[in-house]
Amino acid sequence: MTDAADIDVLADPHAEIARLRAEVEALRARAEAAEAAAEHDVLVPVLNRRGFVAAMTRTMAYCTRYKVPAALLYLDLDGFKGVNDALGHAAGDAALVRVAELLLENVRATDAVGRLGGDEFAVLLLNAGLEEGREKAASLKAALEAADFRWEGQPATLAGSFGVRAFAGQTDVEAWLAEADAAMWVRKRGR
Repeated sequence: MTDAADIDVLADPHAEIARLRAEVEALRARAEAAEAAAEHDVLVPVLNRRGFVAAMTRTMAYCTRYKVPAALLYLDLDGFKGVNDALGHAAGDAALVRVAELLLENVRATDAVGRLGGDEFAVLLLNAGLEEGREKAASLKAALEAADFRWEGQPATLAGSFGVRAFAGQTDVEAWLAEADAAMWVRKRGR
């Protein structure tokens, strides 16, 4: 027994092919959107840890193959708990968004910015060695400190400590992150 849908397909197979192509394209777009969401932070306009690790993996392979320098900057915000405590968690979220925006505004399109979790961010600079990384960290630190962040009229200071590590042939993403994190803690404790 043949139903109406089967008759329609038999009557106009080109229309059915067009419908199926449109359905496949819609599914492809949904899959691409889901993949992008899986690598971007839900709160701030930067990569999440997963996306940043993927960017690091690609950069490490590129640097190894083409002998190109790269620098990793690890940022831990200073006094961020005070923003949450004094102004509330909505203010803390807004401050994190502002920090992410400041980082993005002050790096090149070829660089990667990610939020590793909580109030920790990282910046991956391609074609930059240790000195360029240190200079960029200093300029980012100055940009954070100069930012006029206010929540409902109340000012809050944005500041952070940076650790910088150049790519030196590391083969493990987590090891390179740990090196930059350790450098950040040395700077933070030194103040």
